[in-house]
Amino acid sequence: MKRSGPLLTLLGGLLLAVFMLSLNATTGTRSTSSSTRTDSPAASATPSPTRTAPSPSPSPTNSPPADADYAGRTDDDSSAIAVTLRDGKAVAYFCDGRDKESWLKGDVEGDGGMKLTSKDGAELNGTLKGSSIRGTVDIGGQRYGFTADKAVKPSGLYRATATVRGAKIDGGWIVLQDGRQVGILNRDGEPSAAPEIDPGSGTVTVDGEELKALPVTP
Repeated sequence: MKRSGPLLTLLGGLLLAVFMLSLNATTGTRSTSSSTRTDSPAASATPSPTRTAPSPSPSPTNSPPADADYAGRTDDDSSAIAVTLRDGKAVAYFCDGRDKESWLKGDVEGDGGMKLTSKDGAELNGTLKGSSIRGTVDIGGQRYGFTADKAVKPSGLYRATATVRGAKIDGGWIVLQDGRQVGILNRDGEPSAAPEIDPGSGTVTVDGEELKALPVTP
């Protein structure tokens, strides 16, 4: 009976040891399983394409018509008209070759429209389309329709100013495509038909003196 006590004690210790080992093994397995379990990464949202605002259409340029000279006749064939365009500016000359004339000037719009005025109250309204200017001239209470076609040198508009024998000379000439000339020469403000100029050189003789008529620009 005395020996059964130690044996029981030893047996109880062995059972306790087996229980503890089983407990540790179970705990370790669970810990390992827990440590190896990872949450699935959240699905990344696909970024929506960035919408870019459409670029504004470039505004149309409003550049003036190209530099050029135009010359022609009125619809009733009574007078001539010449227009010179430079850098969006225009100068025009209306002349009947006897005593009615006017120098006009103004701006030219990008669409070819123009409204030219003079100190004497005349007014030209016209539009450049293609190679011609079509419009009207209001002068001296009358309205003249006209068409002026693009001119090739020596056709175009010329002017000469000088003092000859004490008189102030101011002459204007329109040289048409067919070579005809229409002009007025003023001596101290008195108009008369102008003598013809040499289109090649621009020279003209007035009261015995040689002058030079130059192309007109705005």
